[in-house]
Amino acid sequence: MHYRIFSLTGALLAGAALSCGAAYAAELRVLTHSSFAVPKPLLERFEADAGVTLRITKTGDAGEMLNKLILTRAAPVADVVFGIDNTLVGKAMAAQVLEPYKGPAATRASSVSLPGAVVPVDYGYVSINYDKAWFAKSKLPLPKSLDDLTQPKYAKLLAVQNPATSSTGNAFMLATIGSMGEEKAFAWWARMRSNGLKVAKGWSEAYYTEFSQNGGAYPLVVSYATSPAAELFYSNGKFTEPPTGSLNLPGAVFRQVEGVALVKGATARLAAEKFIEFMRSTPVQQGLQTEMWMFPVEPGAPRADALRFAPEPGASSSPSAQDMDSKGPGWVARWTKVVLK
Repeated sequence: MHYRIFSLTGALLAGAALSCGAAYAAELRVLTHSSFAVPKPLLERFEADAGVTLRITKTGDAGEMLNKLILTRAAPVADVVFGIDNTLVGKAMAAQVLEPYKGPAATRASSVSLPGAVVPVDYGYVSINYDKAWFAKSKLPLPKSLDDLTQPKYAKLLAVQNPATSSTGNAFMLATIGSMGEEKAFAWWARMRSNGLKVAKGWSEAYYTEFSQNGGAYPLVVSYATSPAAELFYSNGKFTEPPTGSLNLPGAVFRQVEGVALVKGATARLAAEKFIEFMRSTPVQQGLQTEMWMFPVEPGAPRADALRFAPEPGASSSPSAQDMDSKGPGWVARWTKVVLK
């Protein structure tokens, strides 16, 4: 999700508590990740319609956000939470920090789904991006598979994120496990280590420091299928087509679905329910596409013109939700041992 720092709104400091418009006596506390971004006029309209002041607290990565929710469950710091995704929903449900919501947004058909008490809002795809100019200049053919990347000619070309510190890196690791199985996946990771794999702490370090499109040394980087469209959108006319592309290699694509949920013990339950409906409203479903660079879950939501440069991958890979929940920490520990130690 951290590719959404492309949006200036999404780049606000983690941990900041933001108020969006006029002050109202009632307050709705929203806990979210640092990449949350909805057009400000829509947030102000929600405040006016609901008669509340939004207090939006951003806490870095989605994993950090959920940990904060769990650590404060005895005295909840939020009424509603946005950003729990399909890699975290099992942990959230097991921690019993959420309340079920049965309103229209929870029962209406959506393009994707989430289990438990989390209502889906948007989805996107983690995939490998490439620098078009670098490959054109080098005349090296684009890799067609994960196995290709282990060949000597692709040595020292790929930058990834550490799954222990990055949700993007974790999603990519999960894609490899989902497609190859645990043993073959970690054998692949071992070969990649030997082939000069670059590991960055998080998405921003990998994308803005290591990726050759931004002056780094690596023409391949784990990012998102919508990143090329965002590059064009924010180029201010410098490009007429995206300078980067998404490879969407088999077994290297992970579909991330994130949603919104009521926090158990919420003090502003009615306003929190209205916020859930708000996040599934047509204006928000349209606005998030070029703010958070995600796809809308409402089947009838018009697609932003900018997303014509972000075709959805034909397939994605993932372990089961149960395995992600029960085996995820062990997989991260094993990845660390195989790749870093």
